[in-house]
Amino acid sequence: MRAALWPDEDADLLGHETLMHFSGTPLAEAVFVCEDNDDSLCGFLELRLRPYAEGCASSPVPFIEGWFVAPGARHKGAGRALVSAAENWALVRNFKEIASDTQLNNAQGLGAHAALGYEEVERLVTFRKSLRV
Repeated sequence: MRAALWPDEDADLLGHETLMHFSGTPLAEAVFVCEDNDDSLCGFLELRLRPYAEGCASSPVPFIEGWFVAPGARHKGAGRALVSAAENWALVRNFKEIASDTQLNNAQGLGAHAALGYEEVERLVTFRKSLRV
């Protein structure tokens, strides 16, 4: 599922990170998963603490680093359940806010965040320049 969410990343590295997480090297502050009706995993959410998140007044801020629901499980409440679990995790630890982001061209991600009550606080275009040819 991580490879499906981040298709431009090395699938072996993503798999290795997952194995490391479940063997005791934290990949994130918290990882939530959901199952489909046939007990197979259909989604996940990775939550980290960031020292800063755009539009947030507190620090650290729980930040949704990765949120994925398999296409066949979408629009059935799995994504909402994952985000709700992350928000509850943050609430019981006395955090005041939670943050997330998505790509500007990810209409589905933008819509999902809005449907769950997340407010857009900033649009950002990032740049890079190679210093070596």
